[in-house]
Amino acid sequence: MTAPTDSLAALLGGRRGALDATAPPLAFGVGWLAAGQSIGWGAAVALAVAAVIAVWRLSRGEKVVAVLSGLGAVAAGALIALYTGRAEDFFLVQLLSNALSALAFALSILVRWPLLGVIVGLLLGQKTRWRRDPALVRAYGRASWVWTGQYLLRVLVYGYLWWSAQVVALTVARVAMSWPLFAVVMAISAVVLRRSLPADHPGIRHPVSPDGAARD
Repeated sequence: MTAPTDSLAALLGGRRGALDATAPPLAFGVGWLAAGQSIGWGAAVALAVAAVIAVWRLSRGEKVVAVLSGLGAVAAGALIALYTGRAEDFFLVQLLSNALSALAFALSILVRWPLLGVIVGLLLGQKTRWRRDPALVRAYGRASWVWTGQYLLRVLVYGYLWWSAQVVALTVARVAMSWPLFAVVMAISAVVLRRSLPADHPGIRHPVSPDGAARD
């Protein structure tokens, strides 16, 4: 079976997505500390870094919606922190987005539309043909629990650090739990997918219909 790791990484942003996830929060933490715990300076530095990344991504021909969504998330975090006067609230958007992602993945498994299958199916041009294959639906469901666990882990860590107002620790956690954790989850979910399919299954690129015929 061809592992979906590379395809998923490309779809979800891969290393470019990791840059969006780590550089602006790191810039906020550094700016906040360097300016004597000034939220204004931290927000300004984070926005400046996010803007540079956005311009660079646009120059490479990346989708405008994806680029603006990353910039918008940073702007939202900065505005929330400036409004509340709590530096830790800069990370609130990420905390909430991970909570929603965990809920979405868990619900998708329960209704037998595992989001990992939806993503891979769209990426491979299969649309929903994979759902005609009971073995693939089951395998995608099991692998989607890995992704659910990733989001829940982030919620627990970010939530505790946010509640205890540990801005520096939040900055470190945001960096450590972006691409490194993403890479681990990709690898584990690929293994779960492979081991959840029958030995004679042709792989995720070839869903098997109920009559036993593989479909391209």
